[in-house]
Amino acid sequence: MARGPKKHLKRLAAPSSWMLDKLSGTYAPRPSPGPHKLRESLPLTIFLRNRLKYALNGREVTSIVKQRLIKVDGKVRTDTTFPTGFMDTISIEKSGEHFRLLYDVKGRFTIHRITPEEASYKLLKVRKVALGAKGVPHVVTHDGRTIRYPDPAIKVNDTLKFDLESGKITEFVHFDTGNIVMITGGRNMGRAGVITHREKHIGGFDIVHVKDSLDRTFATRISNIFVIGEGSKPWISLPKGKGTKLTISEERDLKRRQRAAE
Repeated sequence: MARGPKKHLKRLAAPSSWMLDKLSGTYAPRPSPGPHKLRESLPLTIFLRNRLKYALNGREVTSIVKQRLIKVDGKVRTDTTFPTGFMDTISIEKSGEHFRLLYDVKGRFTIHRITPEEASYKLLKVRKVALGAKGVPHVVTHDGRTIRYPDPAIKVNDTLKFDLESGKITEFVHFDTGNIVMITGGRNMGRAGVITHREKHIGGFDIVHVKDSLDRTFATRISNIFVIGEGSKPWISLPKGKGTKLTISEERDLKRRQRAAE
């Protein structure tokens, strides 16, 4: 009989975006309940140990985190398995480094270094717009934030620019054709492009058609779309590759050219 929430995560059941090997241990760090879902998050342990290589093992991660050196979205987090997710900023003030969690075109979380200015804000996708107690309007965002008294023009699927210092919305951009987006789920995860068309399906999933910088088109569900800027200019810096997916042969040629240049 399973009583209560699960406390373990087998290594083979961990999300592939974490890029863990199969053989070094039976278990993987299970993300704590938090702002992002288990399958769409990256625990701090994996980020510090497996990605940045700042720690050799879990014990060292604990000692780093407990010194209150790691800030996620401007707040100190001392939980080694705190679930960081898409668009979160991770700051290590001792080394003066700032990162934003974004996907690469292969759908994996990538180490994307950003400037301190860029680390002061993040983009939020609106999941829900509702009226709360006493008729107070609020929006709920993709990372579980509830923001009261938003601009009345803000609708579901829009993107907000959120200042982490003040906790206020500074700008917002509508979900609209011609705006640049990033894909956060499905086969095209991590790709960036401009919305060309939205198919509405009553009672089904709306499908959005996106065109990338190489004029390749692809389609995905509206739930996988995250607007990252107005027009073709993104509000955040994009990781290496700028969200453009290359075919296997193009990737090979690019690597050959890089080697030849060395």
